[in-house]
Amino acid sequence: MGSRFAALAALLCCIAPAVAAQGIPVDIVVVSTTDVHGRIRGWDYYADTAETQRGLARAATIVDSVRAANPGRVILVDAGDLLQGNPFTYAAAKFDTIGTHGVIAAMNAMRYDAAAVGNHEFNYGFTHLARALPQATFPFLAANATSLDGHPLWKAYTIVERSGMKIAIIGVTTPGSMIWDRENLAGHASVGDIVVGARDAVAATKREGADAVVVIAHSGFGDDKGEAPMSNGLFENAMGRVAREVPGIDLIVYGHSHREVEATVMNGVLLTQPRNWATSVSIAHLRFEIRGSEWRPIGKEASIVRVEGHAESPAVVDASARTHASARRYAATVVGRTRSAWRADSARLTDTPLMDFVLETMRRRAHTDLASAAAFDLSAKIPAGAVTVAQLAKLYPYENTLRAVRITGAQLRDYLEQSAKYFRVADGVLGYDPAIPGFNYEMIAGATYTIDVSKPIGARITALAVRGRRVRPTDTFTMALTNYRAGGTGGYTMLRGAPVVYDRDQDIRQLLIDEVTRRRTISPNDYFTRNWWLTGLPSGGAIVTPRPQ
Repeated sequence: MGSRFAALAALLCCIAPAVAAQGIPVDIVVVSTTDVHGRIRGWDYYADTAETQRGLARAATIVDSVRAANPGRVILVDAGDLLQGNPFTYAAAKFDTIGTHGVIAAMNAMRYDAAAVGNHEFNYGFTHLARALPQATFPFLAANATSLDGHPLWKAYTIVERSGMKIAIIGVTTPGSMIWDRENLAGHASVGDIVVGARDAVAATKREGADAVVVIAHSGFGDDKGEAPMSNGLFENAMGRVAREVPGIDLIVYGHSHREVEATVMNGVLLTQPRNWATSVSIAHLRFEIRGSEWRPIGKEASIVRVEGHAESPAVVDASARTHASARRYAATVVGRTRSAWRADSARLTDTPLMDFVLETMRRRAHTDLASAAAFDLSAKIPAGAVTVAQLAKLYPYENTLRAVRITGAQLRDYLEQSAKYFRVADGVLGYDPAIPGFNYEMIAGATYTIDVSKPIGARITALAVRGRRVRPTDTFTMALTNYRAGGTGGYTMLRGAPVVYDRDQDIRQLLIDEVTRRRTISPNDYFTRNWWLTGLPSGGAIVTPRPQ
């Protein structure tokens, strides 16, 4: 009798979970980050001080809490742009190369399940990627990236199991990399259409029996009706299209556009985007129940949790300690001096010596008529005294390279009109369009122009001259700009097809460092010429300026 009871108990033990699962909800929790750009520690390398509002080490504490509250049901993912962005990533790529890459070490400590390949992953070249990515204990994914002979460069997807469910995680990345990092990708990679890559990957995961599908995308929401294709005919931001056109997806975690979107549902697909620089994490809940032999979705939602004020994870602090120390030493390096204080806080409202320093360095190096650049960080400044790598890195935080194109007078005017869309006047107050990132507001050296913000969009450039002569549509000029902008991204479609006249793969930030090193002492008089003005300002003078980022 006892043996029969034991056998029956054993049988019930085996079948009970399946029986119990019928009609009982299961909650799968997907925690995500994106566009970390090296913000691993709560540390401002530019000011060499601690900061509390961001950092993957603080996000790790949130992840630990979510895992403790949802044992066995949490998936941790990142949507790309991890390996570039600040002195930490520069140190990891250039000279702190013994042992595990600092970013990868931190992510390994957090036990990520997958990450998408971002466009800035390519900034330091394939040799750097070949060293860093294999060190990860999780896969980097890119369903739409192949070698030149058509073979996958990375896995398109991975499948994890949670609470008896098979969850597929698919990664896609923006094809803009083929334009912005063409030198680094040449001979190595081809990045194709996101919608096609996602559709093929979803079908493959379904054939493998995936019960649910999560897409992690280094591509913004976008809209094929509002965003023109890039010069290669593909869309930089395509996740709205993926949600509409690719069936079988439960959740899309997207990035690239440096915005925070708590939750959007389109065509039954939940979309979410946490804030860049590990400023927040997204926590998505996907609820399912089993009916017969199939898992069916019964609800989904997402929320955003800011990392500010959370303690740093000791495990992540320890994993990143070596690279952190190297980054601090590098950032503190003195490369020259100045007797003047330079500031970027008003750089989008008035011509400033600090932006002219950037513009003239670009223009003189490429030997062009004009130069164009954006003020990336309005909190950038160079106080009187020593000039350090940290100050120049804050002024120019990206690994953009210098390029020059030949444009017509008509293209120049259209270019400035596109930039002028940044401003918005409402209720007697000058503000900015929150849909246009500050890095898409360009200013030009070498031309004299005014922006009348009281005029309608498309008719705001009321004066435009070069070398004292009014610009005619048929005139031609050479213009220095970034490899990113030269591809026509950010709405600058008038540049597509513009002949390239200079391209030596020179890092613009390094050019600024070299300029200060060469001169030893820099002065505003060496660079500054007031050449553009805002007019038509509200009579009350009320101005709302954007955040530093």
